[in-house]
Amino acid sequence: MLADIKDLTEFEEYMEKQKAIKILQDKIHAINGLRILYRKDPNFRKWKRDTEVAIEHIFGKGTRHGTDFFRIQFFYPNMRATKGDHQQAYLKGLTEAPSILQSFIDEINEYWPDEMPQATAPTPTAIGTDIFIVHGHDGSAKQTVARFIEKLKLRPIILHEQPNKGRTIIEKFEDHADVGFAVVLMTPDDVGALAEEQDKLNPRARQNVILELGFFLGKLGRKHVCALYKENVEMPSDYKGVLFIPMDKNNGWQLSLAKEIKAAGISIDLNKVI
Repeated sequence: MLADIKDLTEFEEYMEKQKAIKILQDKIHAINGLRILYRKDPNFRKWKRDTEVAIEHIFGKGTRHGTDFFRIQFFYPNMRATKGDHQQAYLKGLTEAPSILQSFIDEINEYWPDEMPQATAPTPTAIGTDIFIVHGHDGSAKQTVARFIEKLKLRPIILHEQPNKGRTIIEKFEDHADVGFAVVLMTPDDVGALAEEQDKLNPRARQNVILELGFFLGKLGRKHVCALYKENVEMPSDYKGVLFIPMDKNNGWQLSLAKEIKAAGISIDLNKVI
């Protein structure tokens, strides 16, 4: 809490202040309710242990606050003293403990803001202009989409065109996946079928394309992902019902894709599509 103050926002500081003060006030209230006559009183020992932990949590390990607290006389009375002397020491501590804990509260009040700051709406995070293009082996489709993205004044991200910098494929992918939108090209690069229907092979997208489609749906949300597919490509069953756009020969897909990008909050000029 107090030990971590530099890493907190103003609002978090205020809330931590209230939490710390409440803890110490509870400890003062608890000790005032005890009538400790013996050093091994279980209620006192529990209070002492809990208070030590609270002070360490609030102010951090090895601070003077712990030392000040431990020096209170009734924690370490003279073991050779009479029973009456022990009682005197404990009773003296009943006065000292609340006083020193209150001094800690006063210090917190000086350190932290006195009033809760006014809540302000968070500043919206700007959506970047990088568009990740997930593709298979259809180089023509990849280049066509990339050039269209550039026409919209956005930056297409094609993974194999980025420098490796000694990274593994997955590391490279993750480093470039922080984008505002992803376009997934479902082109007929593979074929597949159910095990019991191996004579009925259907055109499918590459497995890496399906994997990355799922990745971006989870990372960006459906609103920021658009699948473009070529005729007869088998779509993933879990993706049915979600909007996907056919790559028609008349390029009608371009306006549809541009509208999806704009709807995702990325500023583009739809006049550039024409």
